[in-house]
Amino acid sequence: MSNKKTRRGAPEVNAGSMADIAFLLLIFFLVTTTIQEDQGVLVRLPVWVNDEVPTEVADNNVLTVIVNAEDKLMIEDNLSQVDAIPDLLRNHVISTERDPDQAVVSLIHDRGTSYEKYLAVYDALKAGYSAMWNDLADQKYGATYANLSSAQQKAVRTEIPMVISEAEPSGYGEESK
Repeated sequence: MSNKKTRRGAPEVNAGSMADIAFLLLIFFLVTTTIQEDQGVLVRLPVWVNDEVPTEVADNNVLTVIVNAEDKLMIEDNLSQVDAIPDLLRNHVISTERDPDQAVVSLIHDRGTSYEKYLAVYDALKAGYSAMWNDLADQKYGATYANLSSAQQKAVRTEIPMVISEAEPSGYGEESK
């Protein structure tokens, strides 16, 4: 026997299948990951009719909401805040001057308006209509709008229709941003 110690080399790791494992993990994560897509603003468009649509609306039936390039909100030529929209909308739609189905909201914005401000204004308009629908549903049926049947919801929306007219955005503040 020899008293010499033999040096053993470090054991080798078989890396041949490492590429296969990495590839399988990559495929697994690609298949199981969901990529969230932006939905945008969900709006139900009116039914298309071939009849000529009347374009003349009396000025007192139109509530004008303007958001400029600096994200300032003007309602009927007065500076306003987003949280005031539902009350102003209620006063406009439910009025002694007009029937609720004659009330129109004209939403005008600038190309320089921020998306957040536009959505805040649009959401406030929808919240105003939603509050009016809830009140009418409570008066007529004794329940919230969401708890009504689809026929009852349609009756409420027929009595207080959501009529929001959006104008083509102006390009006034486009060069400033």
